[in-house]
Amino acid sequence: MAYKQKSKKHKKVRIETVIAHVKSSFNNILVSITNPEGEVLLRCSAGKLGFKGARKGTPFAATQVGTTLAKDMANFGVRTLEVNLQGPGSGRDSIVRAFQSSGFSISILRDVTPLPHNGCRPPKKRRV
Repeated sequence: MAYKQKSKKHKKVRIETVIAHVKSSFNNILVSITNPEGEVLLRCSAGKLGFKGARKGTPFAATQVGTTLAKDMANFGVRTLEVNLQGPGSGRDSIVRAFQSSGFSISILRDVTPLPHNGCRPPKKRRV
């Protein structure tokens, strides 16, 4: 007689507001969805969806990432989004459009790209 293990009941999490951290580089786009305390709930990237090479950094790949995450966020009961955009990539605008077209209202849209305040020391001059 085999022992039958009961499955644990998972409490369904309802979250109204989340923060989307978008890192858009020229080669890829990474998106993490966190609650306001900073705990990661969902994450996705263009590479995870099967895009390879230069296609990972395109606006189309960013749109696909946004729609994939939007389907998962609907299960959490998310209504409003804060979006933190970082990096110079071309997928920045299209991921915001993907979130808006999925029915989420974007409350805050901020750019958190790090800018150097004079940065590192440049290399020495070339002598030819």
